[in-house]
Amino acid sequence: MMLDWFNAHKDLTGVIMGTSFGLAARVTMLRSDYRQYPAYPHGKIIHLALGLIAGALGAVAVPALYNKDYTAITFLALAAQQFREVRNMERSTLTAIDHLELVPRGAAYIEGIAVVFEGRNYLAIFTAFLSSLCVMLIGWWAGLAVGVLSLIVVHVFMRGKSITHIAEVEMVPLRLDGPNLYVGDIYMMNVGLEENRDIIKEEGLGFILTPKNDDAKVTIANMGQRQAILHDVSTRLGVYRDDGDPALLPIGKLGLKTGNLGIMVLPREKDIDKAYQAVCHVPLLEAAVRMPTKANRKSTEGNAVG
Repeated sequence: MMLDWFNAHKDLTGVIMGTSFGLAARVTMLRSDYRQYPAYPHGKIIHLALGLIAGALGAVAVPALYNKDYTAITFLALAAQQFREVRNMERSTLTAIDHLELVPRGAAYIEGIAVVFEGRNYLAIFTAFLSSLCVMLIGWWAGLAVGVLSLIVVHVFMRGKSITHIAEVEMVPLRLDGPNLYVGDIYMMNVGLEENRDIIKEEGLGFILTPKNDDAKVTIANMGQRQAILHDVSTRLGVYRDDGDPALLPIGKLGLKTGNLGIMVLPREKDIDKAYQAVCHVPLLEAAVRMPTKANRKSTEGNAVG
């Protein structure tokens, strides 16, 4: 009886099923992890409400277009505008609180988070649209199957690359040569006060990131990517410093001859394994990715053809 009702009311079934899968997709992609963003519960409520709206828009668009009501495109365009505002809202919020962090995120990390929040609303619309479309064209069972498949695809898209995709991470000892601090053979900074040198000896950890190719060298040289590494490690393990202690600020410096990146952190929880895993799982920022070798190859091929 219920199955007959679904088949008899395809429009309503498509809207309900599409909206449900759109919201489910947004719930699947919503995470409040060690970064504690979005905050619980109010930050999550905002994004769940937006996910419901996105799912409803994607689901309603299909029966509207199916019945030749082409004004539905206007609503999708309006939704795109609203989700761009979500991106601006996240950027403004994170920028406003970033100066309160002992180890800031940095502008590149903030922009990456803002882009992700906008993009995930579009994935919710896409999931709802596909599910509703299959209900209209085939039947409720097809909408159910495509909705579940879309959730799996969304889960795959949610996983971005980490720093280990472009570099090998190695833990190395810190070395103090008088006031000069080295991570491996990479000079980091001059530490003037003996008290700070003692703290760095006792609490500091050093890492060297060796890029896997020439593109990776340019990527890890990006200041935004470096700041993201320092922020993530400090967020997961704490940081052994207070405001006004510039000598105890975690730092990343390049070895200019090799292109390797040296990292010095001062975790509050000095757990070597956790620190290593924290560095390895730092997300690779889209704004930091560079591919100069590919661009140079295209340029050379273009000149050859010309």
